[in-house]
Amino acid sequence: MSIACFLFVFSLSAIAQSKKQLNIDQAIQMSIDNNLVVKAGDLEVKASQSLKKTAGELPKLDLNAQLGQYNSTQFDQSYQVSQTIPFPTLFGARKQLINAEIKGKQLQKKLTVLELKNQVRSYYYQILYLQHNHQQLRQLDSLYSDFIKIAQLRYKTGDTKKVDVSTAQAKQGEINLLLKQNEVYLANAYSSLAALLNTKEDFELASQSAFAPLQINNLLDSTAVANHPAVQSFYQDALIAAQSKKVERSQTLPDITLGYVNQSLIGFQNVNGTEKYFNGSNRFNSVNIGLAIPLTFGANKARVRSLDYKQQAAEANAQQQQRNLMAQMQNALLQYQQDMRQYQYFVKDALPNAKEILSAAQLGYKTGESSYLEYLYALQTATDIQLNYLKSIQQVNQSVINIYSIINQ
Repeated sequence: MSIACFLFVFSLSAIAQSKKQLNIDQAIQMSIDNNLVVKAGDLEVKASQSLKKTAGELPKLDLNAQLGQYNSTQFDQSYQVSQTIPFPTLFGARKQLINAEIKGKQLQKKLTVLELKNQVRSYYYQILYLQHNHQQLRQLDSLYSDFIKIAQLRYKTGDTKKVDVSTAQAKQGEINLLLKQNEVYLANAYSSLAALLNTKEDFELASQSAFAPLQINNLLDSTAVANHPAVQSFYQDALIAAQSKKVERSQTLPDITLGYVNQSLIGFQNVNGTEKYFNGSNRFNSVNIGLAIPLTFGANKARVRSLDYKQQAAEANAQQQQRNLMAQMQNALLQYQQDMRQYQYFVKDALPNAKEILSAAQLGYKTGESSYLEYLYALQTATDIQLNYLKSIQQVNQSVINIYSIINQ
């Protein structure tokens, strides 16, 4: 039996060693490399870049043939080719518009990556919290088991009542429920993180010696907020609208039309006072040059006015988004400071007191100096402090993650 247990433990160890160890930076990079939403953003950028060559697009070449008796009773042939060329400023306006749209897609991708980083960090540190919470609950379960053993022994000797044993077992049952709940949360967090990483490869978080909160300095950075992709994306929308207006205005300028005609004029022609016969192989050439001038400007003016409103709206959204982020930054800073004060209280005061309370209660209960109720109260107090200590670290980490998102980290 011992050999079978050894082989089972060895196989579990081998499986654990085969899992890929990921730290937070590796997890973020894997998500950026594998996540399909980011890949979709890359394709959107490439789709816009592929339109660069359309900036110099010309209207279709116009080819025409005129066949028949257009000059005399003879069957003549006339071939015409013409090309309309937009006013040259239109090409530059189109190119600037395409470049602005490419930049807009790139900013959208940056925003996608930033949101992805935020989600990966949230699940990563949630997993760390749940893992340490599991360890703490296991330790508490062990304490309650010891307490129940002592209570059962005292019940047999008549020093305590059956209700004391039942109450202790009920408390241990609560810890077991918390353990099962924690296992579900942990499995869900792993599943969500794996989806973000878009990997079927088994992985686990890199082991850490201690569960400590994240820290951040120089939090209030207005420049970082101004450069946030959510703000810059609105400003880019305003620039796209401005470039679109240039395209619209360029389209109101005259188009240049160039044409060439090659035709036959069968019959006699007067050449220097002499009548000369020309057949179908003799060709007459001409060149046409013209301007296409729009006669109505109302529709174009309406489109320009609409784009002007869009530009103003995008600029207003950008300014409001920046103000919102600055407010969120200040709120996140205050929340971080509050969470750090709470964490430091647990480290400096609550945890040492919990250890002293629990040690004194265990010793007193074993020696009979403390009552059942005193020990149970001390154990419950220590349990709450230890679990809330871990929760305080998770709260600090979440505050830091929020700040990273606001300052585009």
